[in-house]
Formats: sequence, C-alpha cells, structure tokens
Amino acid sequence: MSTLTGGTFTVVNPATEVVETEVALASLAETDAAIARAAKAFPAWRDVAPADRGRLLRRFADLVDAHLEELAQLEVTNAGHTIGNARWEAGNVRDVLTYYSAAPERLIGKQIPVSGGIDVTFFEPLGVVGIIVPWNFPMPIAGWGFAPALAAGNTVVLKPAELTPLTAIRLGELARESGLPEGVFTVLPGKGSVVGERFVTNPLVRKVCFTGSTAVGQGIMRGAAEQIKRITLELGGKSANIVFADSDLERAAATAPYGVFDNAGQDCCARSRILVEASAYDRFLELLEPAVAGVKVMAPGAADAEMGPLISAAQRDRVSAYVEGDSVDVAFRGSSPEGPGFWYPPTVVLPKSTEDRIWQEEVFGPVVSVLPFTDEADAVTKANDTGYGLSGSIWTRDLGRALRVSRGVDAGNLSVNSHSSVRYSTPFGGFKQSGIGRELGPDALASFTEIKNVFYSND
Repeated sequence: MSTLTGGTFTVVNPATEVVETEVALASLAETDAAIARAAKAFPAWRDVAPADRGRLLRRFADLVDAHLEELAQLEVTNAGHTIGNARWEAGNVRDVLTYYSAAPERLIGKQIPVSGGIDVTFFEPLGVVGIIVPWNFPMPIAGWGFAPALAAGNTVVLKPAELTPLTAIRLGELARESGLPEGVFTVLPGKGSVVGERFVTNPLVRKVCFTGSTAVGQGIMRGAAEQIKRITLELGGKSANIVFADSDLERAAATAPYGVFDNAGQDCCARSRILVEASAYDRFLELLEPAVAGVKVMAPGAADAEMGPLISAAQRDRVSAYVEGDSVDVAFRGSSPEGPGFWYPPTVVLPKSTEDRIWQEEVFGPVVSVLPFTDEADAVTKANDTGYGLSGSIWTRDLGRALRVSRGVDAGNLSVNSHSSVRYSTPFGGFKQSGIGRELGPDALASFTEIKNVFYSND
C-alpha cells in the first residue's frame, strides 16, 4: 500500500497515545482503478468451480489461523482491544471463512413444477462488492462481509476505517498468500469521503456493505438509490437489558457490565439501557455496583484485562459530553488508569425519564443508564421507545414471559438470560434505524446474489 497517493493517516495506539505507523491512503483515481481490477477479475472468479472456490477459502482460513496471535496483537495496538477479545475476533474471522467455505457447493436453486417445460432458478453473483468496515470491530466485521461475498462468487474491495486499518491490510496480504487471484479481494485504505463514497457512485460496484453510524448509512442509502444498488446496512443501536424480578438477580447484575462495557462500550449491540422491574430495582443496583467496580480496566495487552481505552480523544470527549456535559445523575463508577491513553471509567447513570438524551441516543462508550419499569407491558414499551432496534437481553425464569417479551421487543437479535448477540451460523441485523439486511448465517449468502429464473420449453 506504500504506492498509494491519497495522503497518509497516522495510526495512534489508544492505550499509550504513541504513534505506531503511517498508512498510505488511496486517491479517487486509485479507488476507481481498484474497482476496475475487481470488475475485470469477476468473470473468472465467478466461473471457478464451487469446490475449488471453497478450497481457496479454507486455505485463507488456515492462514488466518496460523497468524491468530499476530492479528490479535495488531488489534490490541491499533484498536485498544483487550488481548482476550482480540484473539476471539481473529478466531471469528477464521471461523466465518471456514463456515462459508462450504457455501459455494450449497448455493442451490430450485426446480419449480410448471406446465409445458421445466423451470429452474439460479443464484447468480452480483459482481464487485464494496465493503466499508468500522473502527470498533475491524476484524470480525470485515470477515462478515468478505467471506460470504467471495463464497457466492463476487469480487471484493474492502475499505477499513481510517483509525484501524492494520488488521485489514494484513488480512489482504494473507488472502493473496492463500492463492486468491489478483483483483478478487483488495484492501484499500482511504478516507470515507473518497473511497467509501466512490463505492456508492461507481456503477461497477454492484453492492455496498456498510457498518457504522445511522447518519452515514442514510447517506449511502440515498446514493445507492440513484443506481438501484444493493446495500446491507448495520447501523446504530441502543439496546435494552430487561431484568424481571423473578430472574436470577445475582447473575443478571454480575453479567450486566459485560453486556455494555465490552470494547469500552464501543459496540452497537451494547445493552446501554437497563430496565429493572420496580420491585427489584433497589436490590439490582446494590448488586450492580460491586460488579461495575470489579471490571478490570487496564492496559489491553494484559492477560486479565476486561476493558481497554476508547479509540480516540475525540471519542472520549464525546462520551464525557453525555455525562459531564449534560450533568446527569451518576449512580456510581468503576476505575480507569491514570496517565496516557483515552480512558473513561465504567459509569452507571440514572436518567430522570425516557426523554433524556442519554437514554435515547447512542453514547458509544462505557456508560449505562438504569430505569425501573412497572410490568411486562411497560418493559416492552420502554424497550421500544427508541429509533433503534438491534439487540437486547431479557432476564426471567418464566418461559412464557420470555416468549411474549421477545416477540414484543423490536430488535433483530435478542438473548434470554444472556448477552450473546453474535454467532457466525445465525443471522445478525437490526430493525428500524439499526439497519437493512442480515449478515452471517445462511441468509447472508443469498444477499450477495441475484435470483435468476429460467424456463425451458418442452417444444
């Protein structure tokens, strides 16, 4: 990437504020050239036998597996992820590639009974897919896009976030080493206003996958509409963690910090609104305080680190503005290191109402709001009182209640008595302003294809 001429970006370690490297960025002309190469490579990649395409993806997965620790350490340095999380994330890329390596031979159409002949359907790849990756989870979200896109027979140009390009660049190198043909998978660091926007406006790009803010997603959707371009958007979230009085309160409180403070709260799935049944509200807060105090916020490379820094000074200032700037009622806080690094302590706040800004807007930091609810209907109403609908948790021992509430909450991914949102074998995506389309699981593969119907006459 050293030959790119669109300027450079300084990569800073968020835990130390030390400059790690300079990354060259692509110009508009270089973006168009990369897209053209991907378009040129598409016909041959589309025609690779499914079994051979699968073998190449498995070889790619094996190389990722062989470099797991290297990739994890890069993410610790570049994104401030704890080493435990970073190792899981690198492993997720491997697992997603392995999962979709079996897909080319299983992308099966239908034979539909009709009169006068035979009717069959084919899943045809789209062509060039542009993938725009966010800074909060650079490795796994990249894999969620490129693995199914490549498996379906598309070529890919991937733009990492400016703040966190290092693991994407390394994955691009491993892809070439695995034997993927020239132009099939290109990593192109660059500005969103240059590379990302060109994905939207260049007619050779047939689909754009974007993960990031709802505001940027709206712009991509408007631009894609001009060309009727396919999109998948995974956008913001303001997920609810609903705790009923009949639940295991000790477990619900002990796990709640990890449902929101993971990755320093920089997670669109973060359960940043906790709703607690009124009869258990005071007890839950009593249990939550030591759980928050126990979160180990420290240098992310430490083996027992549970939370690292925010990604940048600007992000720390943004989070602080929601708490200190709005003078909200802080119930209690955890700790964070002194000295260099973009640190912010795990913080629990008590909004005055559901109208408060901190209750409604995505803070994207280690801040969680807690409010009581009266009954099941009130819990669902308050959980749905947001423009987002990505994820959430429901804590109860009552199976009937769990079923009713999970059907009533407007969110794409819910967990009962857990905070799990992501499995590579199940669909992931949101309702309302949290996005369009689904990633992961068997459903994602078809979203990188068009269905072609062909009728063969008997005559």
